[in-house]
Amino acid sequence: MSAPYLGIEIGGTKLQFGVGTGQSGELLTLIRRDVDRGAGAAGILRQIAEVAPGLVAEYAVAAVGIGFGGPVDAVAGRVTRSNQVAGWENMPLVEWCTELLGIPAVLANDCDCAALAEARYGAGRGAATVLYVTVGTGIGGGLVVGDKLLGRGRPAVAEIGHLRPGTDAATPADTVEAVAAGPAIAQAVRRRLGEDAVPPEARQDLLRRCGDDPERLTAKVVAEAAAGGNAIATAVLQHAIQTLGWAIAQALTLTAADVVVVGGGVSLIGEAGFFEPLREAVAGYVFAPLRGSYRVVPAGLGEGVVVCGAVGLAPQDRG
Repeated sequence: MSAPYLGIEIGGTKLQFGVGTGQSGELLTLIRRDVDRGAGAAGILRQIAEVAPGLVAEYAVAAVGIGFGGPVDAVAGRVTRSNQVAGWENMPLVEWCTELLGIPAVLANDCDCAALAEARYGAGRGAATVLYVTVGTGIGGGLVVGDKLLGRGRPAVAEIGHLRPGTDAATPADTVEAVAAGPAIAQAVRRRLGEDAVPPEARQDLLRRCGDDPERLTAKVVAEAAAGGNAIATAVLQHAIQTLGWAIAQALTLTAADVVVVGGGVSLIGEAGFFEPLREAVAGYVFAPLRGSYRVVPAGLGEGVVVCGAVGLAPQDRG
């Protein structure tokens, strides 16, 4: 059996540790800890120091892979910054982990780790080129070509959430993420509730669903309302999915990916409410000769996807 490897996922709300061989998406163990944002990067580092050495000793771990929730300099082994937790600026995380654990370490963005995992072990397994998209609090992407994670030496790659949909999107804030991510969907509905020309029954239905507090609206609530025929929710969700489909189509036109794997909380809306209209939107925008040459499928690895990718990255830097 191959030597075990440790995968660590560092996010804004959760910290996960998993041990596996990198031969499949199965893990020997998976441990989750909640992140205390108030404790900053130092608090997360303390949690790693509490958990990781014991796993390295117990499983005779040979190397560690880290998937970080934010931009990283993978070649230098440094975190660039975190948009959720303070204290990560220019942090030499690979050096720190190597000193703590006494084994080699490698670093990647968490979405890139998830892309690698889905391409090797999950819904994209066996495909030559896999585009991974996660749609949740934000929208991220990763690209795997020939079993290799593309762009490891670059500041970013396949970040389709930061495409600007159309030439009228003139500022860095005018992005696909600003339309189609979960918080953006909820915010768009809140804006619509404040308009005068809103069908009263649709407004009343939405307010009932959120207990008369629009701040409690989520993408899940919006999706449930849309499934029930709510006109406001339906219009907002359709626009979000159409915009995401446009972005995926641009990426497909450039990469000719065989499989597009879509994960994240918004994708859990499901087949009828999310994937069917998404496939339709992609087909409407993609370069015509590519139609029918790709699949758009749900992610397959669930909660441990980033850890699985980090484990797969740990044996060697496949950049």
